[in-house]
This record gives sequence, structure tokens and C-alpha cells, in this order.
Amino acid sequence: MFSRPTSSSMAFPKKKLQGLVAATITPMTENGEINFSVIGQYVDYLVKEQGVKNIFVNGTTGEGLSLSISERRQVAEEWVTKGKDKLDQVVIHVGALSLKESQELAQHAAEIGADGIAVIAPFFLKPWTKDILINFLKEVAAAAPALPFYYYHIPALTGVKIRAEELLDGIQDKIPTFQGLKFSDTDLLDFGQCVDQNRQQQFAFLFGVDEQLLSALVMGATGAVGRPAETKNRNKFCIQRFINFVVKLGFGVSQTKAIMTLVSGIPMGPPRLPLQKASREFTDSAEAKLKSLDFLSFTDLKDGSLEASS
Repeated sequence: MFSRPTSSSMAFPKKKLQGLVAATITPMTENGEINFSVIGQYVDYLVKEQGVKNIFVNGTTGEGLSLSISERRQVAEEWVTKGKDKLDQVVIHVGALSLKESQELAQHAAEIGADGIAVIAPFFLKPWTKDILINFLKEVAAAAPALPFYYYHIPALTGVKIRAEELLDGIQDKIPTFQGLKFSDTDLLDFGQCVDQNRQQQFAFLFGVDEQLLSALVMGATGAVGRPAETKNRNKFCIQRFINFVVKLGFGVSQTKAIMTLVSGIPMGPPRLPLQKASREFTDSAEAKLKSLDFLSFTDLKDGSLEASS
């Protein structure tokens, strides 16, 4: 068992996690191996080109649950190392089906100097009540008692339908390190109640559904964890126009990798099986739309870079 966090053991960052938090992609080669060589370039792109200094590593966009435990540790280490003195906060997603694996990843995140950890609900043998889910989360949080802990609410993928509002009720009594929520669901009523019922706690309410971000901001979201894209100094409705376009084409992790290759010039590669590469048709359509909206500042992509994610 891991020791319980106490107020004296907690050393939280001075800055609250808020604003835009980039859900990082895990770059891969054509053979499905992690391409660690471009992560340093990726950090510089986020900081210098996008003005983003907070990241969320090994989440859905990062294909965290398609990576081995060893790979997840390596990816986390690379982001922390390359982000040193450049990034403000590196939050590592450590959720797994196994409690022991989640605890191992949480402890590792603390050891390498991450700034926080996040956890999804286990989704094969599922927790069906709030108390059972909190018991699981509490054990993971205890493995990294000095790190802020965030719950990653994404019921469409986990199948765990426990409302976030219900989960947050009294959660700090059980998990003293709890600092906020990554809310990746379309139930804006649930999200609004999370904000309304917890105003005194100063939690971070990070919204994770790009298509509904403007609505969530109105309801009190303190930030967004989203797909990294060409967003700096862009009109929010212009960004929505592009998101609406690609959603109609079919938009997921594979397509996000293709788009990031286009806008950043960094080869993100294909996703790992069982996901498939974005089609050439999608890539060509997205590129044309990006150009029409004047989103593409990197216009001299080599054919090889495009091919890696199309």
C-alpha cells in the first residue's frame, strides 16, 4: 500500500492549471514505433508558435492506452526532459485497467518531475458506483502524494456513466490531492453543475470536447484540454468552422495526426493499430480547407512528411 497524502506532503504548483492545455500526440514511425526524435521540436512548436505551455501527455489523443507501460514511461520522461524550463506544467495521464499499473505510472510521474497526474475510470471490469470509483482513484493518487490529481471523465470511451457532478461531491475528503476535472463529455448540464456546485473549491474545470468549447467557456470552464492545432491568434468561430468541416469527414486520433503534420510541419506518423491512417482523401480535403482559412503557415511540406500521416 502507498502512504496517504497529507497537507505537509503536498507541494502543488503555484500556478493553477488553466487556459489552453495541449493534449499531445505521440509521434510514430511508419512501423508503429514511437518517434522520440521529434518531441523536442514539438515542444518548441507548442511554446513558440502556439504560445501553449501546459500539456496533457498519454491521453486519448496521445494513444496512451495503446502504448506499453514501458513506452508510457519513456514518453512521459521525454516530454518532461524536453519541456524543462520551457513548459509550465506537464500533466501525465496514468490511467490503466490495472490498479498496480496505474500506481506504477503515478509513482514514476512523481519521480521524473511531472506537475500532475490524471486518471480515467477503468473500463473493462468497471466501477458501477461513485464510492467504488473513488476508492480506485484514491489508491492511484496515494502513489504520488505530492502531485495534483485530476479525474479524466470520458464516459463515451470508458462506458462508466457515473456523473461527474456526483463524483465531485466531497471528493477532497477522500482524495486530498484532487485539484480538478478533465471533462470530455457532451453533457453540458453535468458540466455546468460541476462548476456551480464547486465554486468554493477553486477546482480546475478543463473541458475536452472541442466542438462544444465555446459553450463550456460560457458555463465556467477554466480551461480546455484539446487537440493541438493552429489556434494562436485565431478567431474562435473560424476554428469552429474548421472543426465542423473535419467532423463531417470523420475526425479522430488518426485525422488529428494528419492535421498536425500539416499545420506544424512535424511528421506525426500514423496511429498504432487498431486505428488506421487517415485517408489521402481526408488529408487533401483538410489541407484545402486549412489553406482557405489561412491556417497553414508551414507551406513547404515535403511529400514524405505528408505521406507519413495520410
